[in-house]
Amino acid sequence: MDNASNASEKGQDAQIFEDVDGITAAVASGEISEALVVAEGEERTTWFVWLLVACASISGLLFGYDTGVISGALVTINGDLGPPELSSGQKELITSATTLGALLGGLVAGMLSDFLGRRPVLGIADIVFIGGAIGQALCHTVWSMIGCRFLIGVGVGVAACVAPLYIQELSPTRLRGRMVVVNVVMITGGQVVAYGIDAAFENMHGGWRWMVGLGAVPAGLQALFLFFLPESPRIMIRRNNFEAARATMAKIYAYATPEQVELKVRSLAAAVKQSVEITNSTTLMQRFRLILTDPINRRALIVGCGLQAFQQLCGFNTLMYYSATLFKEIGFDQPTAVGLIVSGTNFIFTLIALKYIDIIGRRKIMVWSAPGMIVGLVLASVAFHYLTKKTGGQLVDGTQYSTTWSAIVLVAMIFYVASYATGLGNVPWQQGELFGLEVRGIGTSLATTTNWAGNLLIGATYLSLMDRITPAGAFGFYAGLCLLGWLFCLCCFPETAGLSLEEVRLIFRHGFGIRDSERLRKEKQALRAGERKARESESEKV
Repeated sequence: MDNASNASEKGQDAQIFEDVDGITAAVASGEISEALVVAEGEERTTWFVWLLVACASISGLLFGYDTGVISGALVTINGDLGPPELSSGQKELITSATTLGALLGGLVAGMLSDFLGRRPVLGIADIVFIGGAIGQALCHTVWSMIGCRFLIGVGVGVAACVAPLYIQELSPTRLRGRMVVVNVVMITGGQVVAYGIDAAFENMHGGWRWMVGLGAVPAGLQALFLFFLPESPRIMIRRNNFEAARATMAKIYAYATPEQVELKVRSLAAAVKQSVEITNSTTLMQRFRLILTDPINRRALIVGCGLQAFQQLCGFNTLMYYSATLFKEIGFDQPTAVGLIVSGTNFIFTLIALKYIDIIGRRKIMVWSAPGMIVGLVLASVAFHYLTKKTGGQLVDGTQYSTTWSAIVLVAMIFYVASYATGLGNVPWQQGELFGLEVRGIGTSLATTTNWAGNLLIGATYLSLMDRITPAGAFGFYAGLCLLGWLFCLCCFPETAGLSLEEVRLIFRHGFGIRDSERLRKEKQALRAGERKARESESEKV
């Protein structure tokens, strides 16, 4: 009986790939019918999806915690690592070692997740993070601290690349942006938690060891939760495990009919079939060349890498790494507490993005929020100019600066961070939706690597830049980079909200698809509105 049942299931699975030829042709030609994504049109999200996303988003918490915790640790280490006081160069090395590790981790993460699956790679990231966190807490030399920061960076880089990708592939289309923003909310929440723990331990001897060591706790919890999470349905289908994919899809679309779920699996299998054929007939290096030489893939890569470069070159993470140091220098008595205000602003405005990213759309949020960042940075530059006039344009620790101009710097930073959190802080992490499945791992790896390369550049040069061109010049320079990033978004970033992962690829066929994406989104909205009216009229008749 079991053999007959297994044979039947295998026959059904084989039939799926046979039946999708027509769908595959439609996908290839761009004639995607709304019927093919009807199951993705479900508006209600199940507890299964929320719990799954919450567990996966612990990676975001780890990312944010590590980014925020080093700010407080740097001002409390004192002589615990050997030197009586850490030099600017040592601080930059400790900070940038994590970023270098994250750059390398992000470079291999996407490709590794294509081979092993999304879930196992997240588990590897957790193990690496636990080792790095415990190692930091036990360090007694600067170089051992740098080594452990590098190790923890590898874990952060892997998780930052794979977690959004995993969440996107498990989320309903209409809520995909919101689900990924949950991960960004956890990043900002991790920063708030980190600043809170920094404030709690800053007056304790050796308290910085608790600050960095406690990062092992959420990593351990996520490693445990991963045993209960499913693999991405796209990875399951690629491995011919249709039964598991069907079961997971039924939980994601719990309010859909069995027929709609089956149609979703079949349409997904059509897209995966194309990717499997490409994957089976090419090597990794050939696919790497494909993402650079194929016009559709290349445009997607330009957008993904461009947004990630913008996110880092705007200078935001310098606030996360050095905010306590900065606010201490301009005269605040409780710099860690002031840093908590900044990270709290980041968290609150990321929640606003969580609410509206799928309603307003990715492109509009970016176009509207980036000018606010420019205004905030220009205001900060002007404030630093007048604040540091009596010290030759430089910040000198221990100097009594004008409380008015110090307050204006804080206000400017809050306005800048609020604008950043609304758009640039979360939209670039939607990067996985830009790429076809056959190059999605490679594309997300390259985009994430761009993010960490920019992070490394900014983190390693911030203190030197402040010394060379003054704080006013440094923040004015970041404002100029933000202006360039805004122009990039205006010219190259299409709208992807409301489009399925398979449909997003189509908009890059003839350029960057800004007009095509808006047209396709409006057409889908009109179709959904028509279906809604039809259902309402049928219910009235009944």
